Amino acid sequence: MTAFDRIADVVAGHRWVVIGAWIAILIVAVPLATRVPGELRAGGFTLDDLESSRALALIESELGASPSALVIVLSSDSMLAGSPAFEEAARVAMLDVASAPHVTGVASHVLSPRQVSSDGRTVYDIVFLDLHPDVSPDALPGIEAALGEASGLEVGIAGGPAFYGDVQAVSERDLQRSELISLPLASLALLLVFGSLVAAAVPLVVGGAAVIVALAVIGVLAGLTPMSIFVLNLATLLGLGLGVDYSLLMTSRFREELANRDGPDGDGPDRVAQAVRATVATAGRAVFFSGLTVLLGLLGLVLFEFMILRSVGIAGAVVVLFAVSAALTLLPAILLVVGERIDALAVRRVRATPDDRGPWARLARRVMNRPVAVLVPTLAFLLVLGTPFLHIRLNAPDATILPPTVPSKIAYDRLIGAFGEGAIAPLTLAIRTDGPVLAPDNVARLYEYSRRLDADDRISRIDGPVDLDPRIRLAQYQLMYASPSGPPDRFVQAALAATTRADLAVFTVFTPYGPNRQEARDLVTDLRDAAGRLAPPAGLTVLVGGGAASVVDVVDRISADFPRSGLFIIVTTYLVLFLLLRSVILPAKALLMNALSIAASFGALVWIFQDGNLSAILGFAPLGFVETTLPVILFCVLFGLSMDYEVFLLTRMKETWERTGDNREAVALGLERSGRIVTSAALIVVVVAGSFAFADIVLIKALGLGMAIAVALDATIVRALLVPATMRLLGRWNWWIPGWLERAVPTIEPAPSGPAK
Repeated sequence: MTAFDRIADVVAGHRWVVIGAWIAILIVAVPLATRVPGELRAGGFTLDDLESSRALALIESELGASPSALVIVLSSDSMLAGSPAFEEAARVAMLDVASAPHVTGVASHVLSPRQVSSDGRTVYDIVFLDLHPDVSPDALPGIEAALGEASGLEVGIAGGPAFYGDVQAVSERDLQRSELISLPLASLALLLVFGSLVAAAVPLVVGGAAVIVALAVIGVLAGLTPMSIFVLNLATLLGLGLGVDYSLLMTSRFREELANRDGPDGDGPDRVAQAVRATVATAGRAVFFSGLTVLLGLLGLVLFEFMILRSVGIAGAVVVLFAVSAALTLLPAILLVVGERIDALAVRRVRATPDDRGPWARLARRVMNRPVAVLVPTLAFLLVLGTPFLHIRLNAPDATILPPTVPSKIAYDRLIGAFGEGAIAPLTLAIRTDGPVLAPDNVARLYEYSRRLDADDRISRIDGPVDLDPRIRLAQYQLMYASPSGPPDRFVQAALAATTRADLAVFTVFTPYGPNRQEARDLVTDLRDAAGRLAPPAGLTVLVGGGAASVVDVVDRISADFPRSGLFIIVTTYLVLFLLLRSVILPAKALLMNALSIAASFGALVWIFQDGNLSAILGFAPLGFVETTLPVILFCVLFGLSMDYEVFLLTRMKETWERTGDNREAVALGLERSGRIVTSAALIVVVVAGSFAFADIVLIKALGLGMAIAVALDATIVRALLVPATMRLLGRWNWWIPGWLERAVPTIEPAPSGPAK
């Protein structure tokens, strides 16, 4: 008796207890699940050991700089900055902001002419906060409440905290919209597949239960460890997709087993119980191993240190756990209760048992008759789809991923239009000196370094202790700073307090470029090149942070960590498939098939979101880049999800192979018995994932569309054409395993096929 037989026996003997336990769990889970959005947070793109983070930490600890800040944008079409009317309106608007919760100070445009646009229509005030960037949106309610009503003045909030806050709000709205679109379409797809309301309702009930419980657990985990707001969308997408997929597979197998059981031992309750037992032993086994492959893919995300990736991996693992658990416990219990009424309330007649000469078997045989003629053009088509990935540009997300109607995006666009994209995202150089920073020798080094930087065409301005006024020369700085009583000018004293302490100096470097522009990233690389022309003089040690430096650090770290994660996923998935299929060749072939469909979807993402094709139809402004976590998340999710369908397919092929020893028949009958289910399951995932194409956040839109494209290609072109063609060419080698290895590796007891032959 296998473990799956024992699960079926326990559920059969305690079906109402199992259903009652799930109902009790759901009663507890529903209120917890509704609170999940409030427990999640935006951000998650920082690490303490990145150079940009170390530069910021140094400035915070030694100069008392605030860990985060936002920008209040004030603009008017009828008044000019500096006029009494404008300044009075601005004073009213900003009057109470300084006393709002978490605000440590305000840098007003009144004291800095550089915070006034050239046309005098727009100004900005910087509001400093005492919160870490990931939790900085917590300050928004207090600041919004403190902003006063100013006649004739448009007031907006921009910057990281506002961006993160809007990402959180828009993500929740995107999820609600996707649910309104995907649930009716998924229900319709299930109804078409099964032909009856009862059979279509069962996967929705089981999948919905898995999603609710998983979200509740994620909410609890979010109270213990930081979790990204993007978990909300992905967990729902994965939970509903996998929950319905697994239920679809098992419900279909149950109907097949039920239809094939008759005779003296196949009537009434015994017939139903036997069908459920066989379903759990076969389809349940496939669900377990397919869930394991999805889990391994998601665990690859846990290996990353960034909160956004790690939390998506943790949440995904929770979702898979409950999707598999619901399929192996709740679903068999429901099937035992529903029994022969599974086809009740039929709307159309659907054959429960596959025909060995059905359409999928005929397709497989046609492909196997001309395997090379099918393989070559199909392979070429997928490779062509993937070619745009060769010119991918990876960047960190910014306000451009938000829709243009969001308040922070409106304020951001107004700010960029008035001051340029580089004005609000400068680079910050934390400079250590040998000895006191204001010693004459160090002032000379800083002066020489600043002038060399200022000569670079990519740098528009430098603010620092030796850049107070272009008319001041080196000797004057040295004389002024060497005075025992310090500089007499209060402005100079304030500037020194903000930019120097002991052996630390800070340069703020402004460029014309935004942090995601290649010119800005190249500048960061040059500033960090110890042997380059922008290297600091001897005696100075520099950490580069802020703006583009943060982008460079995030992209480089994720790129450096990805090979480790990818290797973990590939090796562990191969081992699981090897144990399941007891073949050396099939797992390798499955990995290659996965890589092809994923590469094709990556190429489509670059073509659409980076290059801007279809942007008018999909309703977004072209980014010019791909957000750096997107390929990583998609790879880890899709690798497991695509292998999900491979397990469904190969387990049915293996049943025939073990019975007949005929590779051609194994491929044809395996595809016939799984093709409709794999395609239907993929259709559900495509519907659920595709519904996110209507999301307002470009990152969510790209994630959903990328998954939909990959799954659609995988379930059609790859499984229907490439798999039969390659398995025909490999022949008996598909099932090859060296004798010594077969003896050395423990056997996982093969699943009985039962009457459903």
